[in-house]
Amino acid sequence: MKPAGIVGIILIIVGIISLVYGGFTYTKREKVLDIGPIQATAEKQHTIPFPPLFGGICLVGGIVLVIVGSRKT
Repeated sequence: MKPAGIVGIILIIVGIISLVYGGFTYTKREKVLDIGPIQATAEKQHTIPFPPLFGGICLVGGIVLVIVGSRKT
């Protein structure tokens, strides 16, 4: 398979994951209180959303690359 086809398959997978999940969430620990030997931390979740347009563009671009990569010259 040509490199364009491989990149196309990767883009299709990224596009599908982006459309299904819509983003990803990560947890970050932050200090809330720091008084000498006493410390308090809190875990806060942050979400980074993926716009549906991003997933659609990746999906369509991947399909195009797979088609172009499968053509014989």
